[in-house]
Amino acid sequence: MPADLRVDADRLLTRLADLAVIGAIEGTDGCARLALTDEDRAGRDLVVTWMRDLGLEITIDRIGNVIGTLAGATDGPPVMCGSHIDTVRTGGRYDGNLGVLAGLEVIETLIGAGLTPERPLAVGFFTDEEGARFPPDMLGSLVYVGGLGLEDALEIEAIDGPRLGDELARIGYAGPAPVPGLVPHAFVELHIEQGPVLEAEGITIGAVTGVQGISWTEVTVTGQSNHAGTTPIALRRDPGLVAARCAAFVRDLADEIGHPQVATVGRIEFHPNLVNVVPASATFTVDLRHTDEATLQTAEARFAEFLTTTAAAEGCTVETTTLARFEPVVFDDEVVAMVEAAAHDLGHSVQRMPSGAGHDAQMFARICPTAMVFTPSVDGISHNPAEHTAPADLAAGADVLLRVLLELCGGVVESAVAP
Repeated sequence: MPADLRVDADRLLTRLADLAVIGAIEGTDGCARLALTDEDRAGRDLVVTWMRDLGLEITIDRIGNVIGTLAGATDGPPVMCGSHIDTVRTGGRYDGNLGVLAGLEVIETLIGAGLTPERPLAVGFFTDEEGARFPPDMLGSLVYVGGLGLEDALEIEAIDGPRLGDELARIGYAGPAPVPGLVPHAFVELHIEQGPVLEAEGITIGAVTGVQGISWTEVTVTGQSNHAGTTPIALRRDPGLVAARCAAFVRDLADEIGHPQVATVGRIEFHPNLVNVVPASATFTVDLRHTDEATLQTAEARFAEFLTTTAAAEGCTVETTTLARFEPVVFDDEVVAMVEAAAHDLGHSVQRMPSGAGHDAQMFARICPTAMVFTPSVDGISHNPAEHTAPADLAAGADVLLRVLLELCGGVVESAVAP
């Protein structure tokens, strides 16, 4: 690989800005493209257009994952990169999008330099990574690697009602390619950190060693709706109280277990949700994460025991639904070392670190050597229109990605036809 080969940072920034226009949140730099909505379709169409402009071979599979492949000097499984372009409702312009568009930028850089990778090089974006509309998160990549059956995935209902398979067909991305998909030679995902560690430590590149285990549970507590003024406290069956105590408990539990345990109650809904009525039911979510599976199981068990005991004491009943459950993932140490070495070679500070968020890469770790590259997030903010990463850091991450991908590809050769 030519030592001076670098991505075009301005071109990468332009594509990030162009994609962010689709689903733009007025008055902010953020965007909202929930999976399989009209906004998601428009974003997909734009990225596919860019893939076609580069002459990539494009495949769309039956769960809507899109892969663009640059032919290599030799045949065989591609080295793959990528991420997602769907967002949460209050999304920023970098989460997921950076990994996809930096992959395109790597490919365009090679084409522009008249270089062909030894192995094929592919970039993909994967359906419903966020899980914000169709649970679980990382859904498309989970189906790609065979962790969730296609028919089961197509039957999942969105939070706003429609069936996933129907929405996929409606937006025109129910493709013909089979799933599980082709096993890559390796997979690397560039992503913003979505946390404060790199910025706080003054580090430019994170060499990601793995991903925390994730446990998402939806809890519905049912009690007795009644008048807020005339029902004595001692005679109440108040699911709101149970939800509140559970929210406080999981925070205390995280404090007790200690870093890196985290625990969040992110959504609570009361019914009938009136100021002067004891609620009939409370539905809430619990998000538990840890890098160690045994510790995560302990946290799950302790919450389950607290929930049961607290609901019974209040005379309420409980139903729970598992929304997502993924064990912790350890990435391939050789690929992690490649990320570390590439950062050093380019003169960037680098730190090995785990990911606190889930990513498509954790699914690919089941089937091929996998790692991730992190760039800093200003103030650690993500899933927020204020999400920001400095242009120099974006370029640094993309240059590291370029080096790692080409090393995994076995280098480059001069193209037979000049660009």
